Amino acid sequence: MSTRRNFMGLAVGGALGTLAALGAGSALAQEVTLRLHQFLPPQANVPHLVLDVWADQIEAESNGRIVIERYPAMALGGTPPELMDQVIDGIADLAWTVNGFTPGRFPRSEVFELPFFVQDARAASAAYWQMFEEHMAETDYQDVHLIGTWVHGPGVLHTNRPVEQIADMQGLKLRTPSRMVGQLLEILGAEPIGLPVTMIPESLSRGVIDGAVIPWEVTTALRVAELVNNHTEFENSYPYTVTFTLAMNRDVYEGMPDDLRAIIDAHSGLDFSVFAGGTQADSDGPARQLAVEHGNNIITISEDNVMEWRQAAQPVYDEWVADMLEQGIDGQALIDEARGLMDEYIASH
Repeated sequence: MSTRRNFMGLAVGGALGTLAALGAGSALAQEVTLRLHQFLPPQANVPHLVLDVWADQIEAESNGRIVIERYPAMALGGTPPELMDQVIDGIADLAWTVNGFTPGRFPRSEVFELPFFVQDARAASAAYWQMFEEHMAETDYQDVHLIGTWVHGPGVLHTNRPVEQIADMQGLKLRTPSRMVGQLLEILGAEPIGLPVTMIPESLSRGVIDGAVIPWEVTTALRVAELVNNHTEFENSYPYTVTFTLAMNRDVYEGMPDDLRAIIDAHSGLDFSVFAGGTQADSDGPARQLAVEHGNNIITISEDNVMEWRQAAQPVYDEWVADMLEQGIDGQALIDEARGLMDEYIASH
């Protein structure tokens, strides 16, 4: 909560200084219009609680000189896996996307998608930004200007039959958001099905999939609690996470007036990343409560029994480290650094 207050306070404090510097005449002139494209409906948590908050603050601080047009649910056309290329090509000026939509394209960020690795969304989001600056700005993301990097809260299994132990995963067709989660599901005996998150409701209704692995917060917009009756959580563990980025066209960013670019900068980086990841995690509780009120079966794998799942997931780590090595990347070093940064964040908050 303190991070969000700091983020909001930064916006208010910065706004006063910027408006004073702009002056009454130039402050009224609209100078930049940015198109923000993303894949979820506007009422979903991330568009409503993260992207709109971010965009509203920038518009307010610029006194309307920056206008951010919001295009939800792929309103500018294309498919979710195309979002990053749309930013690079200038179809959109900004895009919020899931890195797993394009498997293997952002290899270093996958360290935060390893199973049972992340324990806190804010800590992981902070570490992700720090490692982006150190290792990814000139490699994985060299073609765009990044505003923020973050992860969601604990992954949950939402299924049409109860999953209480690994054996219950056998044969389940589960929607997967990334190649890392897909590898985990295969190891556990399930069949991963790659689908955009927006296709989950129809796919569940038609029996194309038996369930999905998504955090609680996104289940509300997708009506998942109405479509399946069973939900499996892991005590004090994140069985998986997905990494997100909010990216901006590099030429558009660099072509903005210095004072307006400074406003974008003030709302980018570590604080915004932690705000975004923390907001998603905080939204899990209300969504979970809806499933409780619906009378659904919520199963919690105890901390003692999580170890069996962790051990079963070890081959995902081994394969990822080997894959990184083939690309000239020290995967184990990334694992160690990410773990250390997350531990530091948790110890200091």
